[in-house]
Amino acid sequence: MTQTIATREGYGETLVELVKEGYDIMAVEADLSGSTTTKKLQDLDPDRFVNVGIAEQNMIGVAAGLSLAGKTVFTGSFAAFGTGRCYDQIRNTVCYADLDVKVAPTHAGISVGPDGGSHQMLEDVSLMRGLPGMNVLVPADYWAAKQAVRIAATTPGPFYIRLGRAKVPTVYEEGTVLELGKSYVLREGTDVTLVAGGIEVAQALIAADKLAKEGISAEVIDVFSVKPFDKPTLLASVEKTGCVVTCEEHSTVGGLGSAVADIIGENHPVPLERVGVRDMFGTSGEPDELLAEYGLDAAGIASKARAAIARKVR
Repeated sequence: MTQTIATREGYGETLVELVKEGYDIMAVEADLSGSTTTKKLQDLDPDRFVNVGIAEQNMIGVAAGLSLAGKTVFTGSFAAFGTGRCYDQIRNTVCYADLDVKVAPTHAGISVGPDGGSHQMLEDVSLMRGLPGMNVLVPADYWAAKQAVRIAATTPGPFYIRLGRAKVPTVYEEGTVLELGKSYVLREGTDVTLVAGGIEVAQALIAADKLAKEGISAEVIDVFSVKPFDKPTLLASVEKTGCVVTCEEHSTVGGLGSAVADIIGENHPVPLERVGVRDMFGTSGEPDELLAEYGLDAAGIASKARAAIARKVR
């Protein structure tokens, strides 16, 4: 982890790169192009950009229409609005028809910070992973975000990409290639598995360092692809360690923790602890303050790891 940069910064940049490479891409935005960085595509080629104003439902409808005309279409807005306000349109227009629309809003999670609970979307992964045909990618850093956009652009069908506002540490090297349907073991361990997504990956790695000083060996897995989920990597890890902690900047209801619980419950039951927001809305504060407040920081992850280990059958 050598630099800090927001995952959203990889969005507009990669759209521009893809267009320059010859991909027929358009972006449809809901009056937030500066914040989401889709303005970079508008600046390159205004004909590839549509701003519908503060009308997220219309944003999805326009994107669907453009996809039927042969375009690969990315949408913008903030996650609270780009998935919540237009869920019906995403479900019935995009997913039901299996259209080539990529829902990629920014400003997800409590790390939105001072904007408060109304803007801190904590239910988006739950909403999107429940939709038939929807692929869900949660990049851990800037380089993973660029890979997520590239994968979505080059793979037919609906995608959800979860992007954030806050600057976060990079965990991957420039040029790293990631794949749909894959998770990545970033640190090997034998005592507990830390399964993390998004900005929690960096926190899990810090937690692993803290635990190592106590003689606890933690394996850290980045679940880059929440759907489809990489079951073999997860199961191989929990069979080795015997317990798991899920770490997500999201509600503990319906997100990464629920996905992991489903898999281990059906295949290899082990003690499970969850790090996430416990069935409540967020509140205003600085990102680091909020991570600590909700137990999403490295200290919170380490505490849950100790609890999971204590529950193992000896």
